[in-house]
Amino acid sequence: MASKFALPDEIIALFHDGQTLMCGGFANHGVPNRLIDCVIASGARHLTLISNDSGDADLTIGRLIHHGLVDKLIASHIGRNTETVALVAEGKIELELVPQGSLAERMRCGGAGLGGVLTRTGLGTLVDKDKPHMVVNGEEWLLETPLRADIGLVRARTADPLGNLTYRGTMRNFNPLVAKAARLTLVDADSLVDVDELALDSIITPGVFVDKILVRQGEQR
Repeated sequence: MASKFALPDEIIALFHDGQTLMCGGFANHGVPNRLIDCVIASGARHLTLISNDSGDADLTIGRLIHHGLVDKLIASHIGRNTETVALVAEGKIELELVPQGSLAERMRCGGAGLGGVLTRTGLGTLVDKDKPHMVVNGEEWLLETPLRADIGLVRARTADPLGNLTYRGTMRNFNPLVAKAARLTLVDADSLVDVDELALDSIITPGVFVDKILVRQGEQR
């Protein structure tokens, strides 16, 4: 099988106007910053961004907001990023707030090919506006639909040429979910290893879910 390592120019060429991007990370931790560099370099605009949050102003994933690339944000909170808050208040970014657990489950459903998840979280609040309800065993449930993306941006601790990934600590927040819920999954890995260097039990995301791994000139093994 051919290596999945790809140079920045190849990654940059994958981004286009109007795409939906899903990004791993949590409050600036475990964010694929080098892939965010590529999104900005591509000049792609009018993006829909799915992420737990939007980082801080002009930091990590917040840089996509700062550069005016995002038209719609689907996230669990935005309070850390003053620029996001201001743009939403001005009507310049459309915002869909999703409870954090529901957001994770919607991503998981997208990656697993499921039709959605039933939850009672958000019932009777703004969260359930225009969303279908179901009655199961006499109880009312809110149906949260799957989330998928054109491109997933993933941060990993280690990657091999086949795309097998390991994570460290809080990198396992949303990154493994993103890897499965995108049509095209791109990876920013802290270190690259040969195929036989990863213990099978340490692999969290199998290479079948990964399309390309960003490398710099001379990094390929």
